[in-house]
Amino acid sequence: MSLKARIPYGTWGSSFFPAWQMSPLAEVNIGQFAGEAAGRILGKRKVPLTELEYMIIGSTIPWHYKFWTAPMVSSCMGVRLPGYHVEQACATGLQAVLLAGTEVSQGAYDAVCCLTFDRTSDSPVGVFPERRSYARTVGITDVWDNFGFDPATEKAMVTAAGLTARKYNITKKEVDEITAHRYKQYFDAKAKGFLDRCMVPLEVLNMQGRSMGVVDHDAGVREVSLSTLGAMRELDTCVTSGSQTHASDGIAVLLVTTIEKAKELSLRPEVQIEFVAKTEVRTLPSYMPEAPALAVRKLLSQTGLKMKDMAVVKNHNPFAVNDAIFSRLLEHDWHNVNNTGCPLVYGHPQGPTLTRVLIEALEEAVDLGGGYVLVFGCAAGDVGIAAVFKVS
Repeated sequence: MSLKARIPYGTWGSSFFPAWQMSPLAEVNIGQFAGEAAGRILGKRKVPLTELEYMIIGSTIPWHYKFWTAPMVSSCMGVRLPGYHVEQACATGLQAVLLAGTEVSQGAYDAVCCLTFDRTSDSPVGVFPERRSYARTVGITDVWDNFGFDPATEKAMVTAAGLTARKYNITKKEVDEITAHRYKQYFDAKAKGFLDRCMVPLEVLNMQGRSMGVVDHDAGVREVSLSTLGAMRELDTCVTSGSQTHASDGIAVLLVTTIEKAKELSLRPEVQIEFVAKTEVRTLPSYMPEAPALAVRKLLSQTGLKMKDMAVVKNHNPFAVNDAIFSRLLEHDWHNVNNTGCPLVYGHPQGPTLTRVLIEALEEAVDLGGGYVLVFGCAAGDVGIAAVFKVS
């Protein structure tokens, strides 16, 4: 897929993901801020905004002026671009990049800006006329109501994690060990300065131009121990507050271009990043944590690749249960996944989550001298998405 498209090395960046209500991002119009921040990030990466021709944005939570989608956000960046909005729950961040690859491969544009973002803090409450309801009017808190209720199954997402853990006989001990290791991976990567290459500190200004603070770390992330995790109460089978992710805010931006344009814009023109393959699956109701593993298995079957061919394996894992199931189904050691951190630890703003995962995965692959990069995750509706990229 998308064989003509490339991701120019280094033409990317992400904000840190501060937890719900723990940073000035809780106070902004996230669409407007994302546009402004993307302009700052691309400027830092020495990308002339005049090179951009099109924009694909992705978010999952309503924000003021969302109706105006990409044209409004690009104006906040300082350029006037056409474009559109994409939304697929937690798959949004990867899906947006893949769609940008398709736009370029079809010859429509030479340089597409892919910008994803979400703000879970202070998410809006909507009031809907509902003629089939006895109440006639229904209010919905967008984040919490959707996390807590799947309209197809009438079950919460945490229930899906518990059901799937029981299906595969996952133990709490295994889940706690995975969680503790994921935290160690994150803090090791942070200590080595790896995150500084992917993340960009961003100052937040109020309407008067005064600083409200700088978002310069994943606020809310604290080190955990096996003993601490072991003492936590199970909310459902194997799932505790420590072995699941948390709501957060953030943005991530990445460029997709032609081969020729990638050589012009890349911070290291000798590095090539190709799109190889992508697939999605939908599993049985309320078994979402197994869907990403099923998607990866299907993708490997389609491409003829094997897990041993992957230089980097990284995923969106709202529950540590996801990683345990992936390890079972793919017969892949969970220790060798998410070597530089993951959303289980640093949070889950939905829209930009898999975009940040991809950025970190590509940086890791470059460090290793190249190879295949596998990125995957789950999405609401018991969906799994997986994609392979090649760094050379």
